[in-house]
This record gives sequence, C-alpha cells and structure tokens, in this order.
Amino acid sequence: MDKAAVLNSISEKIANCRRCNLWKETTHSVPGEGNPSSKVVFIGEGPGYNEDKLGRPFVGRAGKLLDKVLLSIGILREDVFITNIIKHRPPENRDPESGEITACKIWLDQQLEVIKPKVIITLGRYSLERYIPKAKITNMHGRPTLVKSQVVIPMYHPAAALRSTVILESFKQDFQRNSEILKYPEKVKTDELKEEDSDQISLF
Repeated sequence: MDKAAVLNSISEKIANCRRCNLWKETTHSVPGEGNPSSKVVFIGEGPGYNEDKLGRPFVGRAGKLLDKVLLSIGILREDVFITNIIKHRPPENRDPESGEITACKIWLDQQLEVIKPKVIITLGRYSLERYIPKAKITNMHGRPTLVKSQVVIPMYHPAAALRSTVILESFKQDFQRNSEILKYPEKVKTDELKEEDSDQISLF
C-alpha cells in the first residue's frame, strides 16, 4: 500500500468535509503532515490562526516549541506524523465542541489505520480524552500507558507550555524522559507498561 497516496486521498476528503460547520469560517483544512511510515504520531487539539492560513499543523509559536523540543532529542518533525483531533480551526481558537470532535473522528481513525503507529503522543487534554476519557493530564503527563494494545504517552500541549514556566519545564522533561521510546518506538516493551482498565476507556 502506498501510504502517502492514501493519506493524500484522505486529506482531499477532509478539505471537502461538511460533517460539521467549522469549514464555513476557515481558510484551509489542516489534515496533518509528516512521515506516513512513522511509528510515532502526535495528536493535538485543532488548528489555530497560523495553521488555518497555511493548511499545516503546529506552525505557530506552539509548533516552533514542539520542533525545538523534538530537535533536542534528535528528532526532526518530518520524521514523525503530526495531526489534530479536528481538522478545521474553531472560531477565535475556542475549544472544540464534542459534536465537532465526534464528526471529525472518522478522519483521524482513517489516518491512524493507514499509518499504524506504534506510539501515539497526545498533546493536550482533548486528544488524551480520545484514549483515556477520565484521565487528568496533570496526573498522567509523560507516562507511557497501554490503551487497547496502543502505546499512548500523554503530554502537555505546547501552547500550555508557552503560558507557564512550570508546564514548560515538565514538557521538556517529558520529552527527555521518553526520548528512547520516541527515537526507537519499535523497541517498546508493551508488557512492561501499565494498561488502563478497559471500562475507563472509550474512543468516543
């Protein structure tokens, strides 16, 4: 399977998606980008102003921080795949609504089915809720967890790190602590990870 071609096809469908109303006030859809064969996928919340203008994820200040922290552990952003829970920018960068997240779920599901990552990094609480709905990011950040055979590492959103020096330090430390997993995801020993109780888990 040509993963890049399939992902491009999904991106075209996202560009024409009318499953919710977010498209009405946006400039571009933001499907995601990166290495289609990567074993690591980063999932954020949704596009912001800069992302909407360029049609690319994490290209504003938060994206620059993410790039910098990745580089600090020897990873280029093009080595991984980066996307969001929702693919169109909410007005005024407001939080995504549950109906919008549900409507957009089909696209993220399809992308992950193509990429088949070994490790997923959730950035912020909305992407964490996809895998562990009742979890608090303050309690779980930086801790690799097994969710239905999927390795998930919750991280703070880089935008939150820009607003707090305490969170920024935790954000950097979480990447350093998990640098080996991010660089060599195929070596992750899932039998050593804590698995979340299945009744605590819902994929919406």
